[in-house]
Amino acid sequence: MDSIKLMMEEHQYILRMLTVVRKACLLIMKGQAIDYNDFEQMIDFIRNYSDVHHHGKEEKLLFNEMVEHLGNLGSKMVNQGMLVEHDMGRLYIQELVSSLERTKQGDDESRIDVIANAISYTHHMVRHINKEDQVIYTFAMKQLPEEILNKVNQDTLIFENTANEKGVQKRYISLLEDLEKKYLN
Repeated sequence: MDSIKLMMEEHQYILRMLTVVRKACLLIMKGQAIDYNDFEQMIDFIRNYSDVHHHGKEEKLLFNEMVEHLGNLGSKMVNQGMLVEHDMGRLYIQELVSSLERTKQGDDESRIDVIANAISYTHHMVRHINKEDQVIYTFAMKQLPEEILNKVNQDTLIFENTANEKGVQKRYISLLEDLEKKYLN
């Protein structure tokens, strides 16, 4: 298993969900009612597929090896770059959830916050994914020793086997496709 190739493939699913989120926000901006169920599904995908599943592999497997084996530069890239950006994404989603709840409770002005946090998250993640694909992963592939990359690949295989037993990929790709049918057609 090529763990970095897999993570880059997962980025494509995440980018597709970001497009769905953006289209849902456009409908809100045009005055349509918020579909809270759809937003719950989008947030489920973001929290469980993008964050727990995808970022979990990055943080627990690849990034740990980069910190351990790539010295000060690897540590800075991960600890002061990627992990900070992961936390920023989590903050946007936490604020999105709060905004949705306020709107659901009748605070019409919080519709602005729903859009602001959702769109800020999409912009943040597009930049973040581009940085990982173009810089972080490339750096890791060139600088990590082959035996460490093989260890990351083996650990990723174990991680994925556990996730597949739970149906993670199948469930969230299906959820994504259903939302795409609704928002992108």
